[in-house]
Amino acid sequence: MTAAGVQANGLTADELQQIRDALAAGRKPRVQFTESAGQISGQVGQVVALEDPAVSDEWVVVKFGRDELPFSPGDLRIAPKGPVPKKVAPVPVEPVEPVLSGPEFLIDKPVPVKPPAPRRSEEQRKSEEEVPVTAPRKAARPVKAKPGPSLTVTLAYGEGEWTIAANQGAKALARPYVIRPAEALRMVSLVDMPGVQEAVEQIMAAERAEAEQQAQRLRAELAEVEARLAELGEAG
Repeated sequence: MTAAGVQANGLTADELQQIRDALAAGRKPRVQFTESAGQISGQVGQVVALEDPAVSDEWVVVKFGRDELPFSPGDLRIAPKGPVPKKVAPVPVEPVEPVLSGPEFLIDKPVPVKPPAPRRSEEQRKSEEEVPVTAPRKAARPVKAKPGPSLTVTLAYGEGEWTIAANQGAKALARPYVIRPAEALRMVSLVDMPGVQEAVEQIMAAERAEAEQQAQRLRAELAEVEARLAELGEAG
């Protein structure tokens, strides 16, 4: 025990388990602040919650007055049963008037009469003796900045067409629109992704082969039409 009547050591593991069981049962166990809590040592509060000890060293939330602040287990102990003595302010001492040295004749001299001090009521004396001690404000924890919405650019191929689209979070910045195959190949070549680039080149080669076959069919059809026109010209 210290001079103020508060144990220096904090809550033990068994006492923390008792507090956890009491909170689960809907009770708010009373605890007393130790000297490590600062100027509120010896005061009594109520535990209202237990936070995650892995996040912060101060994870025992105590209601003291109107505040609910987190403390470490070393700042607290189980409150003793019965009323806890409150801190009292020192009683001010009235100054004493100095006594004049040497003889003093009081003949024909009025004697000053000091009016009696007004009597204080019992409630006034109690209010002067009980000095409320407010809990120190804890420093506000830094608030993490909220990250902005992500930007997604999509290059897609389907049904013989290349399309590109852009989204920022859930907002569509650019709806899918068709681009030329050469533009799609140039975009992929800017990114060092060999597997993706090879897949795009295979698609381009397949489209080129199909276009050549279609051109050959069109040339053959055109030759037939020209031959037909030549025959009709000779007949005419």
